[in-house]
Amino acid sequence: MITKSIKHILAAGWLCGCAVIALTACSEWDDHYEAPVSQAESGLTLWQTMQQHPELSDFCEVLSKTMVLKQHKKTTVSYADLLNGAQTFTVLAPVNGSFNKDSVLNLLSTDKGDSMVIRSFVGNHLSYSMVNSNEKTSEFFLLNTKRATIGGGQAVGVNVQQANLKAKGGILHVLQSTLPYRQNLYEVLLNDPRYSGIGEQLSSYEEDEFDPTQSVAGGMVDGEQLYVDSVFNERNIMLDRVGKIATEDSSFIMVVPTADEWQLAWQEAMDHFRYDSSVEGGDSLQRFWANYSLFNDAIFSNAIQSSPEDSLVTYNYDRKYPQYHVFHKPFQKGGILYGAQAREVSNGTLYTTDKWPFDPTKTYMREIKVEGERSGIILGSTLCNYTTRSHVADSVSENEYLVISPQTSSSNWTMEFKIENTLAGTYDICVVLLPVTVYNPNAQIRPTMIKADINYVDEKGNAQTFDCGNVKFNNNPYVVDTLVLAENFTFPVCNYDQNNMKVTLKLKCSILSRESKNYTREIFLDCIYLRPKRTINTEQ
Repeated sequence: MITKSIKHILAAGWLCGCAVIALTACSEWDDHYEAPVSQAESGLTLWQTMQQHPELSDFCEVLSKTMVLKQHKKTTVSYADLLNGAQTFTVLAPVNGSFNKDSVLNLLSTDKGDSMVIRSFVGNHLSYSMVNSNEKTSEFFLLNTKRATIGGGQAVGVNVQQANLKAKGGILHVLQSTLPYRQNLYEVLLNDPRYSGIGEQLSSYEEDEFDPTQSVAGGMVDGEQLYVDSVFNERNIMLDRVGKIATEDSSFIMVVPTADEWQLAWQEAMDHFRYDSSVEGGDSLQRFWANYSLFNDAIFSNAIQSSPEDSLVTYNYDRKYPQYHVFHKPFQKGGILYGAQAREVSNGTLYTTDKWPFDPTKTYMREIKVEGERSGIILGSTLCNYTTRSHVADSVSENEYLVISPQTSSSNWTMEFKIENTLAGTYDICVVLLPVTVYNPNAQIRPTMIKADINYVDEKGNAQTFDCGNVKFNNNPYVVDTLVLAENFTFPVCNYDQNNMKVTLKLKCSILSRESKNYTREIFLDCIYLRPKRTINTEQ
């Protein structure tokens, strides 16, 4: 579950001087504490057992005044009530004087204090797991989802003063001091001012998602199901896509730059994902895809790395496109982590770099290849017939190509193609033509002659056309030839993830009658190819 931050920082002094964030309780906690209390006749509860230890009075006072949250709101149930019931817990209780009780109680009096104390203090010393302290170290999860260990007289490196005190409902361990609170990647980004810009962007994608399976259904009104008790799970829609760095059950590597460098990288991405003003919600789309494009290649799961010293791959790595989402020799000079400052956190390692180590043309501003034979990209044609043929060869993209043939020997045909996912930015716009010998080795070899129009929209969504200088392009008929129809052509706005026809390329056969014996009107189109060009000055 992705928990939700309220983006406050705890006052230093009571938790090892560590700044922490507040997170609300999960619905699983609610299910747990709402279970019926046991009516067992013998034995002391955990709460009663703790009260037998005067050295735990400060911790007990905090537990009695910290209220369990349900759907971000205080309930009338305290954590003392939970430990006095029949639910099972392991309690790792710090003795008096090992933390600043007054700081904790003062925090509880603030508007969001309960959630902060639950996450970083109370939940950091309770566990649903029944864990004994033995010579052998055991690993378990705390209530706040942090990993913990106990064994050999220590819990997470803290000395255990008294161990394995059995009680009705669990086990009590008395600690000489508080357990250290280790922030995860997400918490560091939210709380460390060096990464405030990154944290603000990520936290803006937190939302509550209604869970009908855990909610209590009521009646039906006008065919719509009503609920008397609605349960919402907290999630972050950005982290769901790029890497769940708020979770503790996985291990990650994340690359982040310094604040000024992040702002430069973020603004460059925003410029590339600028939509025209006719796109509904264009500003939100711009920000979402800009953030996604940056985080998508900056987060790596340790679980999928075969040899991190040799290369790092993201979740989106695809063997068909080996130039993307893989970063070779990351720790060597020129690598994305060369010279980076490493910081170990509870769920991985954060690497801080002086410069954003990613080139957009190698990450999100990808080359765009439109296969000529692809179904659905042909928007219209005149005076021609066309078909798809196969030819297995390294020089033929996807081993297929499109044959465009004139209806008559003198027909100057046209064909228009849809181009998707263009960004606001500069490209070389090309077509790749195959020689006739790809189909007939004995055919007469002649070049073709074509013109081209690039159709796009401006910042206001108005249709525009660039005629590629009204130039006639000839190919080399003996080789696989790439014709650059427009060099350094700039789209003023992006058309990313849009289901429309705002960006198209029209090819036009342009052969005069007297030129027919020297040229052919039949072409073998392998693909349309847009090669991105980075125009920003990176020597800053």
